Amino acid sequence: MRLLMLTQILPYPLDAGAKTRAYYVLRHQAERGHQVTLVSFTRGDDSAASIAHLRTFCRAVHTVPMVRSRSRDLTFLTASLLTGRSFIIARDTDTGMWQLLDALLAQTEHFDAVHADQLWMAQYALRCDGLPRILDAHNAVYLIPQRLAQNERNPLKRLLLQREARALERYEAEVCRRFERVVTVTEEDRRLLQTLAGNGRAMTVIPICVDPSAKPLIGRSHHPRRLLILGTMFWPPNVAGTLWFAREVLPRVLREVPDALLTIVGKNPPPEVRALAGPNVAVTGYVADPIPYLAESAAFLVPLQAAGGMRVKILDAWCWGIPIVSTTIGAEGIAVRPGENILIADDAEAFAAAIIRLL
Repeated sequence: MRLLMLTQILPYPLDAGAKTRAYYVLRHQAERGHQVTLVSFTRGDDSAASIAHLRTFCRAVHTVPMVRSRSRDLTFLTASLLTGRSFIIARDTDTGMWQLLDALLAQTEHFDAVHADQLWMAQYALRCDGLPRILDAHNAVYLIPQRLAQNERNPLKRLLLQREARALERYEAEVCRRFERVVTVTEEDRRLLQTLAGNGRAMTVIPICVDPSAKPLIGRSHHPRRLLILGTMFWPPNVAGTLWFAREVLPRVLREVPDALLTIVGKNPPPEVRALAGPNVAVTGYVADPIPYLAESAAFLVPLQAAGGMRVKILDAWCWGIPIVSTTIGAEGIAVRPGENILIADDAEAFAAAIIRLL
């Protein structure tokens, strides 16, 4: 088959969960003999080498730069409030992507199906009239702002998050009904989207996979004192979870273990995360090779209070051999065995106790 695959992020290198998901699905399609044309948004730090790697198994790779700015965000937020449309979907509506797709579809080449990776790309797949459409939803996106709103203390932010959750819920229901096949990464997300779309819509669960041979076991230092949070730091659930941990949990840990060090590793930390830096907190930003930090880590932390899908970072930490402390939501969608291969805690006192136990 000739497949057209649309991704919101360039699926290489494998430094984020969504990239890992898209990459292995894309590579599997190519290995099955399908001719895959990849169309993807790119960011400023995406390299020519990454695109060249994807071209080794894709028939063709086409990219469109993703333009983001505070002024554009404000424009899309205003439009979203006036129209009732989801802000995060409106923000990723891009003229350049429309033009590229129109040009590809106008060519004599025939595609047999279009595969949209994540909800953000559904609007572009719907442009492809006459083609069977597959949506890899990853997760029920509306659940994320809904959960963020439950823990938000600022009344205005809570109101905006609740409104965004409702807009996304309507949009996801419509999209799921318009795609021939919908895929999620967990059974929990499949049930949520099935309820939105109606029981007649075909939905499948395909868990996220990783390649254990690509992430060797880490030889850790003799007396590790580092607590590691690793994740994209412009993703709101990661930011909220990190701030909760630093403010509510870390002080409890330091009372018992004064030499513990929290290290926050992740791309584009916002000012409120950078402001956490101090004697017992290091904020590194993006790190190409986290192994030196992993080798010094007593615990790999997943302090999420809002999320959807499943956390690839937990699969990675198992490959590395690093003890994990997570909330229930953080470990959602994974067949964990609490007390055996992970420690689960949902309030500040229990989370701190689990870390102190490891230290």
